[in-house]
Amino acid sequence: MTAIKHALQRDIFTPNDERLLSIVNVCKAGKKKRNCFLCATVTTERPVQVNVVKVKKSDKGDFYKRQTAWALRDLAIVDAKDAVKESPEFDLHFDKVYKWVASSTVEKNTFISCIWKLNQRYLRKKIDFINVSSQLLEESVPSGENQSVAGGDEEAVDEYQELNAREEQDIEIMMEGCEYAIANAEAFAEKLSRELQVLDGANIQSIMASEKQVNILMKLLDEALKEVDQIELKLSSYEEMLQSVKEQMDQISESNHLIHLSNTNNVKLLSEIEFLVNHMDLAKGHIKALQEGDLTSSRGIEACTNAADALLQCMNVALRPGHDMLHAVKQQQQRFSDLREQFARRLASHLNSVFVQQGHDQSSTLAQHSAELTLPNHHPFHRDLLRYAKLMEWLKNTDYGKYEGLTKNYMDYLSRLYEREIKDFFEVAKIKMTGTTREGKKFATLPRKESAVKQETESLHGSSGKLTGSTSSLNKLSVQSSGNRRSQSSSLLDMGNMSASDLDVADRTKFDKIFEQVLSELEPLCLAEQDFISKFFKLQQHQSTSGTTMNEVEEMDGVALSRSYTSGVPQTVSSEKDMIRQMMTKIFRCIEPELNNLIALGDKIDSFNSLYMLVKMSHHVWTAQNVDPASFLSTTLGNVLVTVKRNFDKCISNQMKQMDEVKISKKSKVGILPFVAEFEEFAALAESIFKNAERRGDLDKAYIKLIRAVFDSVEKVANESQKTPRDVVMMENFHHIFATLSRLKISCLEAEKKEAKQKYTDHLQSYVIYSLGQPLEKLNHFFEGVEARVAQGIREEEVSYQLAFNKQELRKVIKEYPGKEVKKGLDNLYKKVDKHLCEEENLLQVVWHSMQDEFIRQYKHFEGLIARCYPGSGITMEFTIQDILDYCSSIAQSH
Repeated sequence: MTAIKHALQRDIFTPNDERLLSIVNVCKAGKKKRNCFLCATVTTERPVQVNVVKVKKSDKGDFYKRQTAWALRDLAIVDAKDAVKESPEFDLHFDKVYKWVASSTVEKNTFISCIWKLNQRYLRKKIDFINVSSQLLEESVPSGENQSVAGGDEEAVDEYQELNAREEQDIEIMMEGCEYAIANAEAFAEKLSRELQVLDGANIQSIMASEKQVNILMKLLDEALKEVDQIELKLSSYEEMLQSVKEQMDQISESNHLIHLSNTNNVKLLSEIEFLVNHMDLAKGHIKALQEGDLTSSRGIEACTNAADALLQCMNVALRPGHDMLHAVKQQQQRFSDLREQFARRLASHLNSVFVQQGHDQSSTLAQHSAELTLPNHHPFHRDLLRYAKLMEWLKNTDYGKYEGLTKNYMDYLSRLYEREIKDFFEVAKIKMTGTTREGKKFATLPRKESAVKQETESLHGSSGKLTGSTSSLNKLSVQSSGNRRSQSSSLLDMGNMSASDLDVADRTKFDKIFEQVLSELEPLCLAEQDFISKFFKLQQHQSTSGTTMNEVEEMDGVALSRSYTSGVPQTVSSEKDMIRQMMTKIFRCIEPELNNLIALGDKIDSFNSLYMLVKMSHHVWTAQNVDPASFLSTTLGNVLVTVKRNFDKCISNQMKQMDEVKISKKSKVGILPFVAEFEEFAALAESIFKNAERRGDLDKAYIKLIRAVFDSVEKVANESQKTPRDVVMMENFHHIFATLSRLKISCLEAEKKEAKQKYTDHLQSYVIYSLGQPLEKLNHFFEGVEARVAQGIREEEVSYQLAFNKQELRKVIKEYPGKEVKKGLDNLYKKVDKHLCEEENLLQVVWHSMQDEFIRQYKHFEGLIARCYPGSGITMEFTIQDILDYCSSIAQSH
């Protein structure tokens, strides 16, 4: 085993700078016995690394190779299997459990003992040893002897010392000088021993010869010690002298420290006094301005503003710890509080006086605007008050109670002032709308109280009974002639028991201008007041960039109302925006009811006014929402727009209802139905009003509803008509509808236009076929028999051999229809058609031309049958196509 150990050290571990400490011959448990060696090694360089290496003998030669190496620090457990009974088996727990069987128990114990010593020295007892004999692990050694044990371990570890290259060279030279060094090792050893004894004797003699020099050296050392003693005495005297100097220097240092501390305290005290004087001293000029400053002049207001800002800075100074306990600081703070309270009372009293005076001054200008449709201008008042804006901000930051009181007083005074102005303004608008007619007298003075306004509104909304009455009177009308059709259709506009003849284009244009002027006057008034409130009361009107605005559109009765919600904006911004809306709502609380009353009046004068109002109101709502979707103006106009949209929907519904209830006369021809003409008037008016309007979608929806109602009602009337044929009613009215839609070019009704054209064409053809009938009746019956024979299988050339259809029978039938008889029949047909058709639509020539074409078609059909069934007979009709054209032209010209 020693030879193997030496070989492994030389061949495997020395090249890797490692020393082999222990070796055991093992094989794996339970498998075919293939021996290998487990080696415990340490590196020669520091830091020392301890490894367990598996070495295997090569199959192809007598040399060893390194197979696997594990670091000893990765070894967790050493299991010897049995601490009492001798067993060659043991386990090593690295990343997994390795089971080994040693060649002998002694080798196993030696290896485990080496592992235990390495664990003690390098790993600080990290490895657990189980089932190992305590004697083997040397646990019986007392704690006091640990050091000697460790030393012994080190000696055991280091018992093998390998020769270096120089030592090997010297030994080789020595052995070469002795011929029997290898042949007789004992003689060589004795020789070396004798030479060593000779060298030892020489060394002893050399030491004894140097005794005299040693004595001299000792004497010199004694003298040196005496010199050292003298130096120590001198150093002691110097130390005593320095001690007294040290005491004096300590006293000087302490005195300097006290002087420095006093200076530092004085500097800090001066800094604190300067801080208090600089930040809590209010100039006498500022104090005088706060107590007696003129709040009416611009210079006085500026001085008061500067003084108020200086006072606020003094009150808001950030005091250092302990300042608030100083008596002078408390006195100064109390003085500032008294000045603030005194100036806040004086400022609030002055601004309240300004608000009251504004109400009186503005009332004197109302008489100047009473006859004009304009609202008084509040710009001078706003300009004067904005001089106090900074003082209002100061009051808001210092005394919020007085600030709220001023806000409430401003709303109270201005709401009464605006209420008078706006009510007078709307009174003038109503008078200009109604003019001097009977309705003007009726609406010249409208009640102002809200209760009366409510009653008026209820009376307007409750006018359905009047509508029912007007439609019932319409039901009793009869269609006498085309000349009175306008008077009949006027009942469709009888929304307020007014005659439609009075509602011409000029009246509607006048209403449109008045309504536009009302909105144009209100809009800048509200925007100016809102802007003033935001600046004067220092309220945040617009959202900051840190937040985002989401507009949620709510559909109410078809009207889009914008409601603004804010996210990511501080609560103060949101609350200030709400406060602006609340102030505007209280100040202008009369705008919405007055607008609703004006809208109700316009709707009562003429229901078609709702078209004008819808367009104008939609435009102003759209404009207001682009400026600020959450503003008072936007919200108010949006609410009023709901009312306008409802009136518009009611107008459409009433027209549809009247279409459904219309009745026709049983004694006269129908012609163009009243609601068809009314739809033409409505569409023409609406197209002129809604040109480039934002609410085109509402009109398109109304168009769809109305045109479907018109189609259904035309069909219903045509089915009920007794005097006029159904095809004539359908043909004339759908032709009129098609012409209207073609002229107005309404894009959303393209499908209905095509449908109207198709219905007109179908019923024209139906009427022509129905009216023309069979003008050559006997001849028609004859050829029907001929066609029946051909259908039964008889060849066309052989029909003439049939007894009932021979050439003589054909000539006999043809002689019964000379040209004179044909012309007479056509003349009677023309009179019949003229009696059915109305003059306004001018379809007589169109119908007559269609009948002419249909008659010629039948004529050509008869000639074709004669040519095919009676070839070469020379039989022809007694009149030609040219004769038919001449007859039709002559009849049309004679009438």
